[in-house]
Amino acid sequence: MAKSNKKTNNIIEPETLEETSSVIEPTSTSGNFPAQKESELSDAAVGADTAPHRPSRVRRFLSFSNLYLVIFLLLVGLVAAGVFVSTRLDKTADSDDTKPQSLTDKQLSELKGSTTVIGDSDQILDIQSDAVFEGQVLMRNNLDVAGTVKVGGPLSLSAVTVGGSSNFGNVQVNGTLSVAGNTTLQGPVTLQRSLAVVGSASFSGTVSTSQLNVSNLQLTGDLVINRHIALGGPAPGRTNGSALGGGGTASVGGTDTAGTVTINTGSSPPAGCFVTVNFTNKFNTTPHVIISPSNSNSAGLNYHVNRSTTNFSVCVTNVPTASTSYSFDYIVID
Repeated sequence: MAKSNKKTNNIIEPETLEETSSVIEPTSTSGNFPAQKESELSDAAVGADTAPHRPSRVRRFLSFSNLYLVIFLLLVGLVAAGVFVSTRLDKTADSDDTKPQSLTDKQLSELKGSTTVIGDSDQILDIQSDAVFEGQVLMRNNLDVAGTVKVGGPLSLSAVTVGGSSNFGNVQVNGTLSVAGNTTLQGPVTLQRSLAVVGSASFSGTVSTSQLNVSNLQLTGDLVINRHIALGGPAPGRTNGSALGGGGTASVGGTDTAGTVTINTGSSPPAGCFVTVNFTNKFNTTPHVIISPSNSNSAGLNYHVNRSTTNFSVCVTNVPTASTSYSFDYIVID
């Protein structure tokens, strides 16, 4: 074999290696290997390249474990990303709904114009300082007041609904006041006009009135009257009887309840009825009629009454004296 390196003009030229599929030829500057050694080295190299490569069980287990670990970490990452995105969206929505909107100095100066739009309906305008509105204020939506409302002038409302308690110093109702529930009045009540009660009225104390008009009064206790009883109403009618005689007259003064009958007999009066008193208002049942003579002439007569729901008659059983005045008082109670 020739030498691998040639010296020419004291310059060592590099050797060109030839590509082989299975044999690696080592180079040396000192000389050549024997042929047998070269063959053995070539066979060893070929055997090393062609021997099958089998990974160990530990490496195979670690390979499968790494694959599962990567899948698990990927799933955990996806879940964490979903939770993060959902939380951010919720916080963004809450922030958009409740985040107050502050006014800058420029925006405050713009409010001096005729019409200024600030923000939208999803934002909150937070005014920390006191505010004075010299003109009219129009609320196009609901007005919620967390504190106390003080109104220095008249308050005009089309309708008022109060869910809790209310305290009023002075209340003037020009229209109709309707109370569906119970009403408790602790102080004096002054009514300048009439009071109409459809149902029952209960008074545990004293009721003072200058005039009381009652259509039907029912008393369960005693009636105490400290003054006179004045009975009103129209005067009843009358019908003359035969006991007046020729040219006799009769008159009635009073009401259906009480009054006086005055009789002036004429000539030759017979026994019978002097006069019949006709009630203006019919009684529900036959009333109790009480008469008494109001002069001495009437005391000597045998008098009696005939009564019904529409009238009563003053009669005598003996013959009255002609041209004589008789007088009877009457009281009628149903």
